[in-house]
Parts: sequence; C-alpha cells; structure tokens
Amino acid sequence: MKNKLVAVLVIAVFLVLGGAGWVGYLLFKTGFSAKAEPHALEVFMARQVRYLAIPFGDRNRSNPVTLTPDVLQDGLAHFADHCATCHANDGSGRTPIGKGVYPKAPDLREPATQTMSDGELFWVIHNGIRFTAMPAWGEDEPGQDLDSWKLVHFIRHLPKLTADELDHMKSLNPKTKRQLEEEAAFDRFLQGDETAVPRQSDKGHHH
Repeated sequence: MKNKLVAVLVIAVFLVLGGAGWVGYLLFKTGFSAKAEPHALEVFMARQVRYLAIPFGDRNRSNPVTLTPDVLQDGLAHFADHCATCHANDGSGRTPIGKGVYPKAPDLREPATQTMSDGELFWVIHNGIRFTAMPAWGEDEPGQDLDSWKLVHFIRHLPKLTADELDHMKSLNPKTKRQLEEEAAFDRFLQGDETAVPRQSDKGHHH
C-alpha cells in the first residue's frame, strides 16, 4: 500500500512538473497573447481538468425541464440575447469576441460539446469556467435555474438549426446604442418626420 502511494505521488509530481514546463514553454513562445491557438495537448488537459472539476453527482443530473416547442423557443431567445455575442447564433463561436478570447469560444455543434452530459452542460452554464471568458449565468440556486436547463435543450438543437431560426435569432440579438438610434430615426421617418433621416451603419466601425 505504501509503495502504491509513493508511486502515485511520484506520478503526480511528474505531471505537475511537466505541466509547469509546458506552460512555461507556451508563455516563452507566445507570451500572454490571446491571439495564440491553444495546442492540442493544452486543449486535452483543459478538458480533463474541466471534467474532474464537475462534481460526480452533478455530471449525472437529468434535465428536469421537458423538451417542448415553447421550451426550445425560450432557449433560442435566451441564447440569442445572452450567448450569441461570443458563441454566434449558430454556436460556431465565429464572432469578434469569440475569436479574440483565450481559449477561443468552442464550436458548440462539435462532439466535444455535444457528447457532454446534460448535467455537465448545465454545470458549465450555471457556474462558468475559471480563467476563461465563460461567465457564470446562474443567479438562482441550481434547483431553480430552469433557464440554464432550457439552454441545454437548445445547445442540443444547434446542429439542427434552420435558416428561419437563424433569421429569428438575429432580431433577438442585443443592439448597440448606435443601432437603437438608427431604428428610432427610421421609425420617426416612416411616421412622417422628414428630418429624421436614417443613417447607414458604418460596417468598418468597431461597436
């Protein structure tokens, strides 16, 4: 028993030293730049740490919210309003923020996310992930956070998202102050106020 304990401790020490060496190498190579692409080994280690960080009982939790068309629409609206800024409406992560953070926002349609259990997805949404751009969205106690469970249903639906659903999500995405002003001016113009000339958005402008 003592020999086994010593062996486990030795392996743990080597893993820690190896991990520290790898992190040191990455920092020497790229510094703290968020533009760098995570190495495959780093991605693998991060996913293992994430998996181990989720309590076993939470991993196996079943979704208490029954999937219905209304529930899916609630999840779609919540995703468009809260999540699409980083993850994009289609879950690809191809947004200025999603591509500019480190690690990059994952493609939620890929197996790395879709093979996670419902409990794991809920835990990540509710609690967030430290040292990443993923915030903790759960404001209520886990047992009362039904919105996050609805998001789990919608994340499962992302690979089957339709063009009509994507168009609907665009209307639900948060708008900048400039966009709101332009819409208000356009509404006044339609109502007969000829002084309210709508401006064209500057596509090259960073909002």
